[in-house]
Amino acid sequence: MSSGKALPQAKRILFLGDSITHAGQYVDFVEAALITAHPDRVFEIINCGLPSETVSGLSEPGHAGGQFPRPDLHERLDRVLSRVKPDLVVICYGMNDGIYMPLSEARFAAFRNGMTRLHDKAVASGARVIHLTPALFDVEPIRGRTDKSGESGKTFADYDVVLERYGQWLLEQRKQNGWVVLDVHGAMKSAVAAGRVADPKFTFSGDGVHPNEAGHKVMAQPILDLWKVRAKAGETNGVGGDVLKLVRTKQRLLRDAWLRETGHQRPGLPKGLPLAEAQQKAAVEDGKARALARISAAAR
Repeated sequence: MSSGKALPQAKRILFLGDSITHAGQYVDFVEAALITAHPDRVFEIINCGLPSETVSGLSEPGHAGGQFPRPDLHERLDRVLSRVKPDLVVICYGMNDGIYMPLSEARFAAFRNGMTRLHDKAVASGARVIHLTPALFDVEPIRGRTDKSGESGKTFADYDVVLERYGQWLLEQRKQNGWVVLDVHGAMKSAVAAGRVADPKFTFSGDGVHPNEAGHKVMAQPILDLWKVRAKAGETNGVGGDVLKLVRTKQRLLRDAWLRETGHQRPGLPKGLPLAEAQQKAAVEDGKARALARISAAAR
């Protein structure tokens, strides 16, 4: 069974993104599938997603009720790369970068410039890079709280058009610059359309922005497909479900500890454990998960 082009060279895999990555279910699904398929191969998965963050450096007036501007990834990027020293960086930004307003060349340029800076710095650090197109914005559950003009201060009703354009630009970088780009946005859009055939109210995100578990499974699958990992994202029956629970406990410990270790400007997050302590506790959960996966593999 092949594990894909990138995986054998990637021992330490860093995930960067906004609140969707910070929530981390798609990261959990990826790691649980890796452990289930390859219980004796150790890949260190580090989630440094940060809520509210942009890669563009933009923030709308009065963000979070005026409590704080959106964090800019580039404020912390050098610290994260130098401390984590990843072999591979998986990047998912865009949802916040259009500031929930209509498409504007200035905002689009800020996204392109910020993403290019991020890509180049990650490569310069010695890492490979995988880009994910932005997650889907689904207006249907929140249509009454949006505005068609985008000028009233409410969320722009057609904001997904903005994210689709950002995603298209990323996909164009495959041919133009040789980037590895996975179309998460397209996969989510297709899955929602299929779900609405049976249920017109089907959605992955009750608030229009943050995917539920099913949405995160869709986000994870293109990564696993790229790596040719046999286990599917979010397999929760039997041993797979037990492995996922252990991975989730491990990932929350490490995420909070790495954010503490590398520093950030986003208030209101839990203060993680010191990194060494978190790594020690996480290693226990990892050992349990791999033991379960080995037993399952031996029984097949």
